[in-house]
Amino acid sequence: RFDRKHALLVSYVGFTAGTFACALSKGFYFFLAARALTGAFGGMLGALVLAIVGDTVPLKRRASAMGIVMTAFSVASVAGVPAGIFLAATFSWRAPFLAVGGIALLLLFLLYIYLPSIRQHLDSGEVQQDPLRVMANIFRDPNQRLALLFTIILMLGHFTIIPFIAPYMQLNIGFSDYQITYIYLVGGTLTVFLLPYFGRLADRYGNARVFTVSSLFALASIFAITNLPAVPIAVALCATSSFFVVASGRNVPATTMVTSVVTPESRGSFMSVRASVNQMGLALSSFIAGLIVTERKDGSLGHYQYVGYIAIAMSLVAIWAARRLKEVG
Repeated sequence: RFDRKHALLVSYVGFTAGTFACALSKGFYFFLAARALTGAFGGMLGALVLAIVGDTVPLKRRASAMGIVMTAFSVASVAGVPAGIFLAATFSWRAPFLAVGGIALLLLFLLYIYLPSIRQHLDSGEVQQDPLRVMANIFRDPNQRLALLFTIILMLGHFTIIPFIAPYMQLNIGFSDYQITYIYLVGGTLTVFLLPYFGRLADRYGNARVFTVSSLFALASIFAITNLPAVPIAVALCATSSFFVVASGRNVPATTMVTSVVTPESRGSFMSVRASVNQMGLALSSFIAGLIVTERKDGSLGHYQYVGYIAIAMSLVAIWAARRLKEVG
């Protein structure tokens, strides 16, 4: 319904205000409300960024662009998390929020100056105004329904094992608190450099094909992590790093396919729904894993391998779903 630039700026203002509110909060409930505000606008930002990529980059080059955009998560893991911990330890817990808010203000100014107006999706005159009809159109279209189902399935094949990777490495493999940072440092660094190549491969060989091959490699990584015995730390890091690379890599063609199942005039609303479904899948994955994984008498984790089997099964179902998605715009 709106110019993508205007929607992005409004969402960024809300995100920035929420971040500063977190830094200035005086009590738990105020902080909780501020985080909810930040998360709400952050969710809209994510959907808008993906919609803008879908609108401005042709389909034949879209996966490469998506790979560059999605590299930001790995950069945040490698640089953002340690920087936040350092600021909190050096100054106070408010410092990371103030730093993020300051960076957001700078980016807001740059977006206002340099981001052009993005109105291509409005030119057709077919943009649906009624939110109920928007939702009805999404769930009436079998291709869009399959894309949303694919999103949930992919999360179940990914995030079921992630919440317990660090505890498993500590309690079962013998990582120290300090050595746990190696998991994210090594895995994140490799992902930063390799993720753009997944996009280029997807543009060259097709999204579905690259997703399938990446997912098959991910199966081996999932099995290795969730069935890992007591091994040297270097071996464990090979398993975790390979998972981060291939699991993040398959998300590039997956996101490109999902972005492309709708025409530009419907992409923004669909990607907002997709963002909500994605968070639901994340929550469901963590909930299922929490029900299955147990603590043994010696303090180590048990039944983690069963979570891995679920992730493997869901990854196979995701391959089936991906090959049935139709890219239309």
